[in-house]
Amino acid sequence: MRLTHWLRGGATLASIFAMVGAAHGQILIGQTVGITGSAAATVAESMQGAALYIDHINARGGIAGQKVEVISLDDKFDPKLTLENTRILIEEKGVIGLFMTRGTPHTQGIMPLLEQHGVPLVGPSTGAMVLHQPVHKFIFNVRAPYQREVEKAITHLNTLGIKRIGVVHVDDTFGADGLAGAQLGFKANQLEALFVEKFDRAKPDYSAIAPRVAQKQPQAVVFIGTGAAVVDGIKALRAAGVTGQIVTLSNNASGGFVKLLGDQARGVVVTQVFPSERSVNYPVVKEAMELARAKNISDLTPAMVEGFVSAKVLLEGIKRAGPKPDRAKLHTGLESIKKWDLGGVELSYGPTDHSGLVFADLSIIGSDGRFKR
Repeated sequence: MRLTHWLRGGATLASIFAMVGAAHGQILIGQTVGITGSAAATVAESMQGAALYIDHINARGGIAGQKVEVISLDDKFDPKLTLENTRILIEEKGVIGLFMTRGTPHTQGIMPLLEQHGVPLVGPSTGAMVLHQPVHKFIFNVRAPYQREVEKAITHLNTLGIKRIGVVHVDDTFGADGLAGAQLGFKANQLEALFVEKFDRAKPDYSAIAPRVAQKQPQAVVFIGTGAAVVDGIKALRAAGVTGQIVTLSNNASGGFVKLLGDQARGVVVTQVFPSERSVNYPVVKEAMELARAKNISDLTPAMVEGFVSAKVLLEGIKRAGPKPDRAKLHTGLESIKKWDLGGVELSYGPTDHSGLVFADLSIIGSDGRFKR
């Protein structure tokens, strides 16, 4: 995959993205994502996973003799930059589709541009329900909704006898969506939230939140946020004396997140929306493993699996678009996917359903830094 990108002060990430080769793409796909910023570690892994599959297809001649080029712009996880980058990709770069945006308010903000220009977005790396219901004509989700993840986590905690559960969430549409899922989980299990706390997305400050949470003595805290902000929050809670179980969502399912947590990582529960990165029982995971080994990548991460699966969906849509794919043909190609087996998981789209997969699971970070199912 030729990945053209613009970075400011991101030499380390640039070296990661440079792995993807130099094929001269003829099918242009755009991406705006936080290559730098609080989500950078997970972004790097998800795009590395996507590159495994796109490189593989390009090395075999591409799709109908055309190679795929992903033009990636750094939005620093800032919704305003996401909107401007999207405009550049659509109006100036002429991409036929967008791929794996990240962030709920970020993706919501570009929906009018998608509609205006008829550009499909495949695999946004957010599980916000607003992207699933009502169905948006140009958004093709791959991952399951966040609300399903949170509800499953609370049900699991309840089965373990853990009932004093609080929620800490980012104060934006992602946090509100996750909180709605938590409320569904509480209702389904005849529980009530022990507390609900929120923090600012741009400038998270836990100096007042952490002591209040500690006073409540929770058995578990569901932490809804992204990357470094969640890491700082977990460390603040532990420093304040919170000893209960910490649960966070699949958007933090990356090796980079674990590394940032350091000695606080062990025992943190992370919800998952794809099969285990070590489960060879799933052909799609086995395929990703084999392609990773060919590039001397020893281990997959959940974020890499998400990138890999999302890339498979994108390229399947391009294949079905036929010769000389454009925006309208890509849209038609994606909507033609029905009961398609990606390798142990099945995906379908249609005019009234762009939800993608329904897979949801739980994992816990072990002493070795790996996600255990």
